[in-house]
Amino acid sequence: MRLSIDRKPVKVYPDPKRVIARFFFNGNDRAKEVIKLVLKLSSEEVFGIISPLLQEYSKRHRNITKILARHCKKIKSCIEEVGVDYDALDKYQKLLLGSYFTHEYSIESAAFFNPSIVEDPDQSDLVEGEKRVIISFRAVGEGHISSVVFRRALLDQDNNITVIPSGNYIDEAEVIKNAVYNKKLFLKKAIDSKIDEEILNEVDAKLEDRFDYALLRRIIIDSRNLQEDDLKKLEYDKILWLSDTYHEMSFSRDTDISDRVIFPISEFERKGIEDARFVRFVKEDGSIIYYATYTAFDGAMIMPKLLQTTDFYDFKVSPLHGLGAQNKNLALFPRKINGKYAMMSRIDGWNNYLMYSDRITVWDHPVKLQQPEFPWEYIQIGNCGSPIETPDGWLIITHGVGPMRRYCLGASLLDLEDPSIEIGRLHEPLVIPNNDEREGYVPNVLYSCGSIVHNGELIIPYGLSDYCSSFASVKLDLLLERLKNSESKVKV
Repeated sequence: MRLSIDRKPVKVYPDPKRVIARFFFNGNDRAKEVIKLVLKLSSEEVFGIISPLLQEYSKRHRNITKILARHCKKIKSCIEEVGVDYDALDKYQKLLLGSYFTHEYSIESAAFFNPSIVEDPDQSDLVEGEKRVIISFRAVGEGHISSVVFRRALLDQDNNITVIPSGNYIDEAEVIKNAVYNKKLFLKKAIDSKIDEEILNEVDAKLEDRFDYALLRRIIIDSRNLQEDDLKKLEYDKILWLSDTYHEMSFSRDTDISDRVIFPISEFERKGIEDARFVRFVKEDGSIIYYATYTAFDGAMIMPKLLQTTDFYDFKVSPLHGLGAQNKNLALFPRKINGKYAMMSRIDGWNNYLMYSDRITVWDHPVKLQQPEFPWEYIQIGNCGSPIETPDGWLIITHGVGPMRRYCLGASLLDLEDPSIEIGRLHEPLVIPNNDEREGYVPNVLYSCGSIVHNGELIIPYGLSDYCSSFASVKLDLLLERLKNSESKVKV
């Protein structure tokens, strides 16, 4: 018999009005023709076009003039190629040029799902029994491009959840490329990314064991300029694209959490940032840092990556390395275990694995932890977020895929000191799609990327058929008691 689940009467829907202003470029030749046409306009004509544009779009973007100026600067080389001094242009010409190389992108127009929930760093001004939380979502827009967005919410004494409405604007972060690279790890990731090894050997000979972005970019551009073969030039470009996967991001301090979007910036994630699993990680000295594992996707290749932040304003981004950092479903434990970082993964796309590491970005030696056991999970089993520490063990919310590719949520309990020991696993799903939840962007799918315990209940945010998101809860003591009496039949 399945446990009783309380579905909350709260749904978070995608909002197609939430748009960001993206750089739009469709090739050098067309760009230069557009530039020539714009520069033929008189100063009165330029002002007559840009002035109403600024008035209209300032209602949709926090600082539209800054965005247009930035996009104009991106085409500086094209402007100079048509024989015009970029610095001699007046501010209205630059803004108008920038507007022709800008388009709005609705980040939530298609789907809004796969939520993860963590305790907000700010717990001030609450009454006893309340908790402020941050929920991340996978938002999908035109072309199935995924990004990470946030909402703030409040859990009250009775575990009712109130999701704070989002703001009127949404902003991308300033991207800072100041990483120092480890050559061995960088080149190994380049090989994994199928970049030409002959070119990698050439670059290897020119790099020190540790190098920065400026040096790498100079070496790549110098080497690329000596090439006449367009396919070889593309391989050099890929090395720079890979370097973009290591960066920092900083959001303006005047943004609300709902104003911030983590949008793909690298070619290796140009089709999306998928399924971020946030976890509140407690360091050995007691300090707190938030990590998130996510999947970068370029349309063909998967690259697992790691976000880290302490305040949700500043983020550091880096790829994950090693044999265990393959495929999807990486989820970090919320503290070290026996002095090592611990991670769950699904390297073969079918089973759950466990691995340990001394370094949070390098993962090798995965060991199979779980495999499909029950008919509702025969296709695959995976995690639905980071393990949750309880007095009885590590609580794992899992997903199982069964007949008709129906996704259900399950649960398992692992030993606190040795998570390779499975204490118990639910024989029946914990949550299954009901009739009101099975229709959407991808039918018959329930999925979560992280849950939280509050006031004796497990709160599970989940995506409904990839269209919108909702919440369910279950009494923690009843769930743990069921798990302790539900020993798995299969040993791996």
